[in-house]
Amino acid sequence: MTRTKIKDILKGTQINQTVNVKGWVRNFRNNSFIALNDGSSINNLQAVVDFEKTNDSILKRITPGACISVTGTLVESQGKGQSVEIKVSDIEIYGDSESDVLKPNAYPLQPKAHSLEYLREIAHLRFRTNTFGAVFRVRHTLAYAIHKFFNDKGFVYLHTPIITSSDAEGAGEMFRVTTLDPKNPPLSEANEVDFKQDFFGKATNLTVSGQLEGELGAMAFSDVYTFGPTFRAENSNTTRHLAEFWMIEPEMAFYDLKDNMALAEEMLKYVITYALENNKEDIEFLSQRLLDEEKNKPQADRSELSLLEKLNFCLGNEFAKITYTEAIDILRESNHNKKKKFQYIIDGWGADLQSEHERYLVEKHFKKPVILTDYPKDIKSFYMRQNEDGKTVAAMDILFPGIGEIIGGSQREERLEKLENRMNEMHIPTHDLQWYLDTRRFGTCPHAGFGLGFERLVLFVTGMTNIRDVIAFPRTPNNCEF
Repeated sequence: MTRTKIKDILKGTQINQTVNVKGWVRNFRNNSFIALNDGSSINNLQAVVDFEKTNDSILKRITPGACISVTGTLVESQGKGQSVEIKVSDIEIYGDSESDVLKPNAYPLQPKAHSLEYLREIAHLRFRTNTFGAVFRVRHTLAYAIHKFFNDKGFVYLHTPIITSSDAEGAGEMFRVTTLDPKNPPLSEANEVDFKQDFFGKATNLTVSGQLEGELGAMAFSDVYTFGPTFRAENSNTTRHLAEFWMIEPEMAFYDLKDNMALAEEMLKYVITYALENNKEDIEFLSQRLLDEEKNKPQADRSELSLLEKLNFCLGNEFAKITYTEAIDILRESNHNKKKKFQYIIDGWGADLQSEHERYLVEKHFKKPVILTDYPKDIKSFYMRQNEDGKTVAAMDILFPGIGEIIGGSQREERLEKLENRMNEMHIPTHDLQWYLDTRRFGTCPHAGFGLGFERLVLFVTGMTNIRDVIAFPRTPNNCEF
């Protein structure tokens, strides 16, 4: 018989019909009531077994974690908690699961609450929990919404390289890609590793960004976007850092900074709305989970907004737009700064803003999302367009409640001479980036783009607090499981 997904069964359109569902047992009560889930919905389907008519050897194998197929009649439920249930006529066991916790290799997801820390230790099974089922369904929806947004606007999806010889951000914290013998690498006359003998004939790394290559595409297609994995060898164990993460990076020809800001705001509102419309039950579950978690915190540490309020906070407000200089003045004169409540005190212009400053502007001062523009050039990347004041660049950061910066972008420097001078000032070898400079030599135009860290977006929309909980297989220092 053809299988029906549980999310479709729960719609109740097949009442009094024979149906077949397959999934994993969450719980089995009183030898009669199976809570079954197949991952298609946050909700379980209750299957009612007539234990007097069911083989005892089958009943003993219906344990938490077991994978089964159930056939029966869908009926209106007489109990609380569900509108429909299956009156079982046949059960097939696909995969057994040891449920006795006193035995070795017992199923680690028994029907009880588990901490996120514990679930990280069994990340290969955590998808089966309500929390992570909801998180990764939302993640899927957000990814789809990103592609749909750009596709509907006529953007070209460009696959930029994962292995690269350039460092787009100038960060230097990159993972080396090599086939050379680590114990006995070939050496040059200068007694340095001779990468000319490596696979690519030069030093190569895993990419930190697809932006520079994306700009090449924009100079032909006008509007492109990348959506792929990026890597940063930063030895950080915070709740906001990963060594492998995903980035969305659109690049648009003929855009200035204002166009860039408008597109970024439109995109964020689109994908959040799409998730709220298509993952309503998942987000309501995660919102309630967060409320329950907040109750256990001291009053001073509790969030002022629930998850749903936070999402609607971003949808219901036009983003405030201010310059970096205006932001510094606001922060410097704030009571928070004067009373030294900031960990990093704002003394004057030129400071690199921290998350606490960004959140203050959003949550305390403007009470709406904020777009900061025109940062000091000394704290920004070489490719950002220099403003006429000689001190700032046409950069932008979008700041959200609870998370701070969620998008960073800029109008790109299209003027060859200024770009080369800036690269020389920052000691970036121009000979290694001649291919990039060619876009300024041959038919240059004003253009702009931005980067959105996908995990940071998922973190915001799901209300999770650790970035390791919104990516399936987190890569962090001393952790590369699976």
